[in-house]
Amino acid sequence: MLWVKAFHIVFIASWFAGLFYLPRIFVNLAMVPPESVAERQRLLLMARKLMRFTHLLAVPALGLGLWLWLGYGIGLGSGNGWMHAKLLIVLLILGYHHACSRMLVRFERGENRRNHVWYRWFNEAPVLMMVAVVLLVVLKPF
Repeated sequence: MLWVKAFHIVFIASWFAGLFYLPRIFVNLAMVPPESVAERQRLLLMARKLMRFTHLLAVPALGLGLWLWLGYGIGLGSGNGWMHAKLLIVLLILGYHHACSRMLVRFERGENRRNHVWYRWFNEAPVLMMVAVVLLVVLKPF
């Protein structure tokens, strides 16, 4: 079980690295002047590659988490309200990941309507979600 847990943590950390950095690319994309085509294309290429990488890391992170939960019974049974809260946050993280995908598509189509300040705030969400999950898993407050 410890091997599964260790690799789960590694893939989660790697997945979050992508979720932390992708909105930073969006900040830069939102600041690119319309005449800077080469800069825009370079940032879009970086964002596409990072999104692909992030998708690939999410799969084993989630799979290993399911293995721990259902295979080893971590968080099952009574007195595990923390797991329900964690699973809710995991769904929010998946929604955030999906939102990043949609935003990238809008940037590729030239349909972005948000400014760089909005993306700076958007970039804070995965940090808050990660802190919440770590606190729930470590402290098991309920």
